[in-house]
Amino acid sequence: MSIVIGILLTIAGAMLVIKSEWFLNNFGRIAWFEAKLGSEGGSRLGYKLVGILFLFIGIITMTGSAPAFMGWLLSPLLKYNLPQ
Repeated sequence: MSIVIGILLTIAGAMLVIKSEWFLNNFGRIAWFEAKLGSEGGSRLGYKLVGILFLFIGIITMTGSAPAFMGWLLSPLLKYNLPQ
């Protein structure tokens, strides 16, 4: 099941990156992206960044390395939670 979810996330991420202009025309500009990422191309860049994030999460989910990646990502926080 994780392979199917990973493939769907990867396809969704690729579509967000490739068709960012279509998403901008149909869903409009996002004020937070415009304020933080630039004046004219902020929403396009925001759609592309969200798409790249979906791609990354999809590939991690598809390969089954999500628990190991999350353990590595959160290890600085979790090492303080371990018993002494």
